[in-house]
Amino acid sequence: MKILALGAHPDDIEIFMFGTMAAYAAQGAELTFAVATDGARGGKSDAGVLARVRREEATTAAALLGATPRFLDFPDGELVADGALIGALKTLLRETGPDLVVTHAPNDYHADHRALSDGVRIAASFAVPVLHADTMGGTGFAPTHYVDISAYRDIKTQAIRAHRSQGPEQYVDRARIQNEFRAGQCNGVPGSLAEAFRFEPRFPFADIRALLPPAPPLRPVTPIPDAANETG
Repeated sequence: MKILALGAHPDDIEIFMFGTMAAYAAQGAELTFAVATDGARGGKSDAGVLARVRREEATTAAALLGATPRFLDFPDGELVADGALIGALKTLLRETGPDLVVTHAPNDYHADHRALSDGVRIAASFAVPVLHADTMGGTGFAPTHYVDISAYRDIKTQAIRAHRSQGPEQYVDRARIQNEFRAGQCNGVPGSLAEAFRFEPRFPFADIRALLPPAPPLRPVTPIPDAANETG
């Protein structure tokens, strides 16, 4: 299987969907990580230097899973779903031929995230299904699918920490809290983690469960009574 992960900024894939990408890698999927902007506004240092540093950080993180990094290099903070972005995304889709695209939710907190989400939806059209990752803090997000990432917590943390220019510990903590909460929604065992996603069916893609790594295992809320000991 071929999976294309699209983030607006150099650390977005790591924060929002890296555990799931690790699960795909464990299944032998071919991964491509694409970053839409140059990340040059993600700090106070020289923009050109920061863009170079952030590209190097994203490349280091992608290498943890053997993923191929692609950089579209649109200006950070100025992304719009115009002809230039949609054309670049169509070219990327044509060159990578993914079975599934994973990107930001259309209502995420950052304007670049929203613009990328809109651009991906238009570029993908009916050629490939699009899965939306959880929003920052889960705000306004109603998941339809979950992926168990408990086995990949360490590599996700390592990937986020690869982005040293971004003060990564705050994002390590945010991601862990959110992933614990999403696992709790699935009644996961204590200490388990899950990433949440939303899929909006559209023709000809109605059901993508076969394209996803396993969800957290189902557990009964209360013990099932022993029929031999039931009374009444």
